[in-house]
Amino acid sequence: MKNDEFAFLNQQLAAMLRDGIPLEGALRRLCADLRQGTLRTELQLLEADLARGTPLTEAIRPRQLPDLYKRMLEVGAQSHDLPGVLTLLADHYQRTHAIWTRLKGLMVYPLLVLTAAFLLAAFLSLIVHQFLLSIVAGTWLRLSPMALFGLQFGYLISPVVIGVLALLLALAVGSPPVRRRVRWRVSAFREASLASLASTLALLLQSGVPLDSALALVAQLETGTPAGAELTRWRQNLAAGRGKFSEMAADGRVFPPMFVWMVGHAGEDLAAGFQRVAETYQARAQYRSDLLLYSALPCAVLGLGLLIIIQVQPIISVFTSFMNSLADF
Repeated sequence: MKNDEFAFLNQQLAAMLRDGIPLEGALRRLCADLRQGTLRTELQLLEADLARGTPLTEAIRPRQLPDLYKRMLEVGAQSHDLPGVLTLLADHYQRTHAIWTRLKGLMVYPLLVLTAAFLLAAFLSLIVHQFLLSIVAGTWLRLSPMALFGLQFGYLISPVVIGVLALLLALAVGSPPVRRRVRWRVSAFREASLASLASTLALLLQSGVPLDSALALVAQLETGTPAGAELTRWRQNLAAGRGKFSEMAADGRVFPPMFVWMVGHAGEDLAAGFQRVAETYQARAQYRSDLLLYSALPCAVLGLGLLIIIQVQPIISVFTSFMNSLADF
């Protein structure tokens, strides 16, 4: 399920709990409206365990749900404020959806350009192969080596190269490990990642989770990324007695100085500091994504036009040689 749908589901669940409906009854009502899928199956299993009297903290652990979600439900059950925790989760997933929806649009234009270029290259290859090569085979037409090389490049190499590039980009977009690594290196995605991480830490701390446990959970969620290693170093500094955030996060390379300064400036209220950082970097991510979206469309049009010129050039070379041969004849 998408983040916005997951946020709406948690808003409904929180509203039912505030109205006095038991958790298992609320889950049963929600499952009746959900479409078939993994989420509905997991929620039905959770509802069945709760109906048998299993505590929520035990029933939620084997379920195939996000780690953050399971941890927050345990915190809500222990603090006896499950509706409040669900509301915080809904806000968190709604903000995450707003950020990443904009950034996903940035990945559409390169795929569209490469797909259009591949289709154009394949079409021109078919035309060149079936029509122009029959002309080249005639004894009355002689092509220069450069024109022959351009012809071969146009209908053999170009579709292959463009198709490989499109396939690699599609695999990179669809591969979670690749996305996790790239999003901490590309500017707009890095801003969004900082906002999402700060929002997650603020959510955990606001719910009463200790700082060390919150860092451990977020480091687990960021496994395989530069941020995951940095968060592990924060935990080590915290265990070594560096209680102030500015000391705990000192000498880091992943989180910018403004991130560290804003959280450290909050003093003891780290939850408020992380929340302020999340709002700041969310605004920065939206600005950068809008800027890139406005500039991506004209760049994509220019790129597609350049590719069209490159693809048509071999055919122009062949027809130029053909007209020169007719003039000589």
